Amino acid sequence: MDSYEEAVLDAEDKMEKCIHHLQDEFSGVRTGKASPNLVENVMVPYYGTLTRLREIAGISTPEARLLVINAFDPTALPAIEKAILAANLGITPKNDGRVIRIPIPELSEERRKELAKVTKRMAEEGRVAIRNIRRDTNETIKNLQKQTKITEDERDQGLEEIQKQTDRFTQKIDELLTSKEKEIMAV
Repeated sequence: MDSYEEAVLDAEDKMEKCIHHLQDEFSGVRTGKASPNLVENVMVPYYGTLTRLREIAGISTPEARLLVINAFDPTALPAIEKAILAANLGITPKNDGRVIRIPIPELSEERRKELAKVTKRMAEEGRVAIRNIRRDTNETIKNLQKQTKITEDERDQGLEEIQKQTDRFTQKIDELLTSKEKEIMAV
């Protein structure tokens, strides 16, 4: 990198990826409603290879509290059922030989609180990742100034921009967390 602008843009890109990753993680936390996101990333042993469930089966939600998994290859149904049980998602698949039905039970108050704690931990991991990106970018900008590729004013401007980005992305994480907590705690 030869300018602080490049470092700032690179950091913004990395922070954006952290937000997308957190959104993906949050989508896997169930809220009492059936959602394909709950199981689509479960890894299933399929012909000796671990494969994402969404790649070997269609996942639908015909009712608010029911997931239906229709395997493209019916011989994979037992492996899919075992993988879902092993994923420890708090759901029990029912295999009828043609499709797997997963009824989504109501969440108890205790389970809702546990899920809220899980989402808080995920959000904190996201904040830590954002702060690590800020730290690395700050070091890059300071090194650019030491190598006389940028001036002190540019260094200060770059450090200020990185802090603004960090604050903006941390705020985004807080908003995502608040939204997910409301979703989880809604009865």
